[in-house]
Amino acid sequence: MKAVLFRKHGGPEVLEYTDFPAPEPKPGEALIRLRAAALNRMDVMVRNGWPGLKLELPHINGADGAGEIVEINGASSDFEIGDHVVINSNLGCGECEYCLAGKDNMCRDWHLLGETVRGTNAEYVALPLKQLFKLPDDFDLHQAAAAALVYQTAWHSLVKRGNVQKGETVLVVGAGGGVNSASIQVAKFIGAQVIAIGSDAKKLEKAEALGADILIDRSREADWSKAVFLATDRLGVDVVVDNVGTTFMQSLRTLRKGGRLLTVGNSGGPKFEIDNRYMFAKHLSIIGSTMSTMADFHEVMGLIVEGRLKAVMDKTFPLKEAGIAQERLWKNENFGKITLSIE
Repeated sequence: MKAVLFRKHGGPEVLEYTDFPAPEPKPGEALIRLRAAALNRMDVMVRNGWPGLKLELPHINGADGAGEIVEINGASSDFEIGDHVVINSNLGCGECEYCLAGKDNMCRDWHLLGETVRGTNAEYVALPLKQLFKLPDDFDLHQAAAAALVYQTAWHSLVKRGNVQKGETVLVVGAGGGVNSASIQVAKFIGAQVIAIGSDAKKLEKAEALGADILIDRSREADWSKAVFLATDRLGVDVVVDNVGTTFMQSLRTLRKGGRLLTVGNSGGPKFEIDNRYMFAKHLSIIGSTMSTMADFHEVMGLIVEGRLKAVMDKTFPLKEAGIAQERLWKNENFGKITLSIE
């Protein structure tokens, strides 16, 4: 099969578009012929590498993917050859106490497809049948691939962990990323008011099209926490979605008493300082999560298929141009999801 892989960590120059043996499905697994894959910042982080990261090299990036089943190893009452499917890249062992309790995203032996195991930047991938969601035959595979990771992540964070309620005000720090654009839509779906912080007017215009009620351009408002405070009649917000990390102090300042800061990442860096006085004086909570449970994945993908939520699409590149696509993502030039066409 054709794949984009790397044999050592480094910049986009380490990526190779080459032949690689197709995987063979184990008992209980299906072989999927991928037609679309979607990028995440994790792809670049893994390619760059970090201390302690152990991979079987060569490694194939890619958490998100959609295509059709071409082989099933064993019997299945839910799937058959030719079914169109989208992948859940959240890999739980299925046997530990967390998985048995339906909390597979907290699995003791948790893996993320494309991070610690080979992923979807290839023509084929083999996965357990439980990781698949069946799609209507006419559903856009790029839309499905683009939605899978970011929407389950946003849904679990806002709905299940953050308990966002109708009528609350939600601040989303960053308008262009996949999880952030999903968070705007999920918050509006719940019935919350949404404030979006964006890096330029163009991205904010797109955030407004998704339903954002108040727009703040951080290129003009360096102290955007003050701008949020004023925009809410000095009340502050109930919830902040902050996946940057280094912006936590501004985010904490925007929260009203009893507010919650939700985070699923740290694109700005993993280490930073906060003033703990904000935490106890304002009764604040910082709530973290990763991906979602299997039940959440099925719930939110059902909404995607129904058209009640829709992934925001940026650009599509051929598989062999994965390096160019990763650079666009890493430089924050995108709004929404970048996908790869695997033909």
